[in-house]
Amino acid sequence: MQDILLLMQDPTAWIALITLIVMEVVLGIDNLIFISILTNKLPPEHREKARKIGIGLALLMRLGLLGTIAWIVQLTTPVFTVFDHPFSWKDMILIAGGLFLVWKATKEIHHNVDPADHEQDFIASSVTTGFGAAIGQILLLDLVFSVDSIITAVGMTPHLPIMVIAVVFAVTVMLVASGPLARFIEKNPTIVMLALAFLLMIGTTLIAEGMGLHVPKGYVYAAMAFSALVEVLNMLSRNKRQKGKAAKH
Repeated sequence: MQDILLLMQDPTAWIALITLIVMEVVLGIDNLIFISILTNKLPPEHREKARKIGIGLALLMRLGLLGTIAWIVQLTTPVFTVFDHPFSWKDMILIAGGLFLVWKATKEIHHNVDPADHEQDFIASSVTTGFGAAIGQILLLDLVFSVDSIITAVGMTPHLPIMVIAVVFAVTVMLVASGPLARFIEKNPTIVMLALAFLLMIGTTLIAEGMGLHVPKGYVYAAMAFSALVEVLNMLSRNKRQKGKAAKH
């Protein structure tokens, strides 16, 4: 308790906290997009529950990883070398998560382009199987994003209370934003394709990071923001055209 009071009186601790909160919220966007797309494939009565469980698991996983910081730091230690390039457990987790995202996004894009592929969708048509499959996939990606999130937090500040506050705040933002984002994606089919493209790009970025190729996050999120802005302009244009046609009739 005394350590926390001392941190509260330290201006640099507040700067670190604000910076880390922003970073954690931004990193949580990837996780949130995936959860929104996946839960929208479930029956309507199960979507909200799946979103809350998925985000709750993300919080538990991040807090659990924070409790094992010594082990988390060791994840960056090289395990083996291929062609003079060392690979750590963190690299392997990022590569595996990236491959899963690329596979999942590609499959969903194919499903959207070819609706006849619907019966092959592995999120099964039955409610029980579909719910379990969705939670399983969310859990898998929660692990990947949680490891990336916590290693980022450890690299930014040595103070555990600051990390915990930032993680809890970021996940709370995810929880509040999950419903509106999922409903927005559901009501705008073109947004689904854009979000899947984001997941494809994020997956490719995770693979590149795991292979030792540093991709500045700022470039990735700037590209996402620009694409989202273009899509918003397209949506406004379509709405105006539809209103114009309606007024003529």
